[in-house]
Amino acid sequence: MNAPVARFVRLLMLALVLVFSAAQPAAAQEQEQQAQVLRDTETELLFQDASKPMIQAAGMDPKNVRVVLLNDPEINAFVATGQTIYLQSGLIFAADNVNQVQGVIAHELGHVQGGHSIRMYQGVKQATGISIATLILGALAMAVSPDAGMGILAAGQQVAMGSLFSFTRTQEASADQAAVKYLHGAGVSGKGLIDFFGKLENQEYRIGVYAKDSYDRTHPLSSERIQALQQNFRADAAWNKPSDPALEASFQRVKAKLYGYLNPRQAVIKYPESDQSAPGHYARAYAYHLSGYPEKAESEADALVASAPNDPFFLELKGQILLEGGKPKDAIPVLREARQRSGDAPMIAAMLGHALVATEDPKNFGEAKQVLKGAVNRDNQDPFAWYQLGVIYDREGDEARAALATAERNNLQDNPRQALASAELAMRGIPANTADWLRAQDIAMVSRSELKNKKDRKE
Repeated sequence: MNAPVARFVRLLMLALVLVFSAAQPAAAQEQEQQAQVLRDTETELLFQDASKPMIQAAGMDPKNVRVVLLNDPEINAFVATGQTIYLQSGLIFAADNVNQVQGVIAHELGHVQGGHSIRMYQGVKQATGISIATLILGALAMAVSPDAGMGILAAGQQVAMGSLFSFTRTQEASADQAAVKYLHGAGVSGKGLIDFFGKLENQEYRIGVYAKDSYDRTHPLSSERIQALQQNFRADAAWNKPSDPALEASFQRVKAKLYGYLNPRQAVIKYPESDQSAPGHYARAYAYHLSGYPEKAESEADALVASAPNDPFFLELKGQILLEGGKPKDAIPVLREARQRSGDAPMIAAMLGHALVATEDPKNFGEAKQVLKGAVNRDNQDPFAWYQLGVIYDREGDEARAALATAERNNLQDNPRQALASAELAMRGIPANTADWLRAQDIAMVSRSELKNKKDRKE
C-alpha cells in the first residue's frame, strides 16, 4: 500500500471512530440518567381524567394510553415508544392550571399519533448518511490537503445537524396542528397551550435565545409556534371556556403534594401556615412528614380529613403518615377505609398490605396476602407491592413464590441479573407448567435477553 493511500485509510478510520465514539456515550448517558417514575393514585387519576377527552378526539382508546410522571426538574414532556406520554415534575411545577397541562398532553398525543418516536430514526439515519458521506469526502481531501479536508468535515457536520433539526422541527409543527384538532374535538380551550408556550418563550429570552437563531434549534421557537397556533385557537368556540372546576381543584392538590414531596423546604415557604386551603395542608403534610416533624404532619392530615372525611386520598395520606411514623396498627383502619372509598385502588391496597405486614402479627398475614395478591393482579407494575407479597410468602415458608415475587420486583426495577437468579430459584420449587412456573420462565427469558443486550452494548 503506497503512502498516500495508507494515509487516507488511517484518516478515514480515525474520522469514523471519532464520529461513532461521540454518539455512543450520549446514548449510554441517556440510559444512565433515566429519571425516576413517580407513582401516586390521585396523580394518575388526574392524568387519566385530564387526557381522556383529547385521547378520544384523537381516535385512540384511553385504556391504551398512559401519562407517566417523572422526577425531573426540567420543564419538559415527551413520548418514547408505544402510547406513553412522559410529563416531568418541572412541567407540573411550571404549569399554572390544568388547562396548560392538557395543552401539553394534546401536543404529545400528536407525536404519538404521528409515530414520531419511530420516525425520528429516519431523521437520524438521514443525518448520519450525510455525515458518513462527508467524512469520506473529508478524508479523501485530507490525503491531499489536511486543511481542506477539515473544512469539508466541519461543513458536513453542520449540514447533517441542520438536516436532523429540520426533521424534528417538522414533527413539532405537525404535533402542534394535531393539538389544535384534538383540543377542538374535546371541547377544551387551547388557551392553556398558548399560555404555556408563552412561558417557554419568556424563558428563551432570559437565556438569550432569539428568533433569528431558530435554524439551529431542535424545536421551533415558542414565538413562532404561538403565532402559528393563536389564530386557530382563537377561532375555536372553546377558546374562552373555563376548565372543569373539579379537575382544576384536583390539579392544584396534586401540584401541592408533589411540591411537598420533592421540595419540602420550599413547600413550607410557598404554602405557609396562613394558607388553610386543601393544597396548603397537602403540601405542608408531606413536607413535615419528610422533614421529621410527625406531629405537625399528622395535624395537617387531620385538617384535610376533617374538611372531607370521605376523601380516599386524604385518608391515604393520614394512613401513610401513621404507618411510616411507626404506628402501623393505627394506620390499618384508616387505610382500610381509604382502600374501600377509592374503589380498591391497587397502590392504596398495597399500602394497607404493608401496614398489616408491619404489625408483625401473624393474625394479620392472611388479610395482607389477600390484599396484596389483589393489588398485583390489578396493577403488576408496582415493585413495592411485589416486595411486600414476597415478605408474606417468606413468612409462610413458601420460598419458591417468595423468589417469584422477588423476580417480579427486580424485573420492574431493571435488575436483570437478580431477576434471573430469583426466577430460576422459583422454577426449581414451583410445579412445572403451572401459571406461576410459566411466569417465572418468562421473567428468566427476558432477563437473559437483557443481560445479553447489555453485554453486546459494552462490547
